[in-house]
Amino acid sequence: MSEELSVRVDGHVGVLEIHRPPNNHFDLDVLTELADTAEELAAGGCRVLVLCSEGKNFCAGVDFASGGVGDTPVRTLSAIYGQGLRLFSLPIPVIAAVQGAAVGGGLGLACAADFRVAAPSSRFHANFGLLGLHQGFGLSASLPRIVGQQKAADMLYTARRVTGTEAHAIGLADLLVDEPNLREEALRQAHRIALSAPLAVRSMKATMRADLLAELPAALDREVVEQTKLLGTKDNEAGVTASLNRTRPAFTGE
Repeated sequence: MSEELSVRVDGHVGVLEIHRPPNNHFDLDVLTELADTAEELAAGGCRVLVLCSEGKNFCAGVDFASGGVGDTPVRTLSAIYGQGLRLFSLPIPVIAAVQGAAVGGGLGLACAADFRVAAPSSRFHANFGLLGLHQGFGLSASLPRIVGQQKAADMLYTARRVTGTEAHAIGLADLLVDEPNLREEALRQAHRIALSAPLAVRSMKATMRADLLAELPAALDREVVEQTKLLGTKDNEAGVTASLNRTRPAFTGE
């Protein structure tokens, strides 16, 4: 186990915590270890998993602004999203405790979970449009299933921040609690689920996720193609520069 991921087991509930504060950007290694460990916990008798992060924010996804996809974006993104697909495909329920911001691929990671617990101060941000990019991490398929096609389009096209309060109102956050109680409530909900018959819950999840899992591979492939196409455009350059400078980008459509 690396220093960037810790695990503890509380009864039938496994708790996975990412340690890359303050923003918990992920890379291929972190996601691979996360998927490996989650699968091991599921195989070892855990009935529910809680996913959380150390620091100010839940997860800010891939650090596009600092060249997080390297010189081979197709290969890097395909590998990263391959690990994302493993997380979507876990046989037991996953609850994400979302403190601070879930941004870009971090929003995708939160949406790979079955449930999300948030505080009013939490922020859900599909910021791809502000970077001149297409959405990724399976959000093309997962987000519309959670909030509906129109609300998903609004979040993606405007790239606006959605507060925890609004997220709860539109179904993106399943539980809304005060921030100090966020992780405790995620654990409480996990233990509620763990009281149900584990084989039945696994069977239910397989049924509930069947359509999403059937759609995801093609959606992820398209996301890789579209993101790669847009990386390096003038709009992407403007978006990355503005992100680094914390200013509003001026796009030209080039």
